[in-house]
Amino acid sequence: MTSAATTTGADATASAPVSPAAHGAGPATSSRAQRSAPSIAWLGLVPFAAYVLLFLAVPTVLAIGSGFFTEDGSFTWSNVSALGDPVVLNTFANSAGLSLLTAVVGAIVGALVCYALLGMNPDGAVRSTVDAAAGVLAQFGGVMLAFAFIATIGIQGVLKLFLQDSFGIDIYANGTWLYELPGLILPYIYFQIPLMVITFMPALAALKPQWAEANLTLGGTRSSFWVRIGIPVLAPSFLASLLLLFANAFSSYATAAALASQGSQIVPLQIRASLTSETVLGRENLAGALALGMIVIVGVVMALYSLIQRRAARWQS
Repeated sequence: MTSAATTTGADATASAPVSPAAHGAGPATSSRAQRSAPSIAWLGLVPFAAYVLLFLAVPTVLAIGSGFFTEDGSFTWSNVSALGDPVVLNTFANSAGLSLLTAVVGAIVGALVCYALLGMNPDGAVRSTVDAAAGVLAQFGGVMLAFAFIATIGIQGVLKLFLQDSFGIDIYANGTWLYELPGLILPYIYFQIPLMVITFMPALAALKPQWAEANLTLGGTRSSFWVRIGIPVLAPSFLASLLLLFANAFSSYATAAALASQGSQIVPLQIRASLTSETVLGRENLAGALALGMIVIVGVVMALYSLIQRRAARWQS
């Protein structure tokens, strides 16, 4: 019995799968497999890399490069030096002011919406509806958004005529501001708020309940939790979202182009004027210099966004 048991145990040991590491060649083979696997996985990024190259990198290089050449192809600094012109500087100031104002308003209102949603069931009907609406409205821009505002509060808009006929209120008593720079504020805020909800809600939802419990255990109150824990922890995420909203508004074009068909109050419209104006001839390449200025500003903003977001991700992980 003992011999049979011993033999059976030996046979079982001999018939068990032998690890490649037992023959000495295993670690090298496994290491080679691990090195080759990522190289195959990188092939999945080829379509995305081609898209970025063809539709982002190449147009950006061509746009910037055109700012350093004249119409006949000779090198010049005149286009870039035009960035110091008072008219151009005023246009950049208008764009920055519009972007900052709508980003601040959108960030504050969006954060309040996120706070109101925080106590609701993540899988409930209200939360799901708001999340879906935010995803749609954040992308609702361009000609569609401009038409919506024209039909609502335009010169012959439904709301404008209702206020005028029912209450004698003429919202355009001091001028048709909807088709000028102030008229861009409301449409921009319209898509800034849902964008803030999308970007800030994950950070707010990531607050750990244990922190609130620890605060109450140590004698803290609801207000002290937000003052000492919640707001300091959420500040980097809030600032990152604010920067993202600023870059989003600064680079927006279609809505402004549909509303303000005349004039070039902001940089994207000034680029359009440089390319299409019949009164300013021979300065088409100025658009490349203006694009360079926009890329520098947006690049700085997004670099700050990346740094702040990296800091905010420390406690979210």
